[in-house]
Amino acid sequence: QVQLVESGGGLVQPGGSLRLSCTVSGSIVSISTMRWYRQPPGKERELVAGITSEGRTDYADSVEGRFTISRDNAKNTMYLQMNSLKPEDTAVYWCRANIWVIRDTWRFYWGQGTQVTVSS
Repeated sequence: QVQLVESGGGLVQPGGSLRLSCTVSGSIVSISTMRWYRQPPGKERELVAGITSEGRTDYADSVEGRFTISRDNAKNTMYLQMNSLKPEDTAVYWCRANIWVIRDTWRFYWGQGTQVTVSS
């Protein structure tokens, strides 16, 4: 069984920072691309950032220059450093990973989501 556990969400003032973490556990062989998604209140889920196993990254235009995605392959953990936060960054944030599971195949797995609220 594979689990993705997110942490690091919370309430922060505009201009502040938060760091989200997403840790993968279970019977895995390998983890390919990992991504962060978010869903603001009343809006659809959107892609925030992604990172390949080699470390190549991509970002949504709305977070470029403010957010930094990274990963520690030895710890099976992905991070999202969020700086200069704005009220419009308020959302539930999820991680998703493409994982090769032992005695199975490549599958996409999602975390449980973590709330980020940017408000004064």
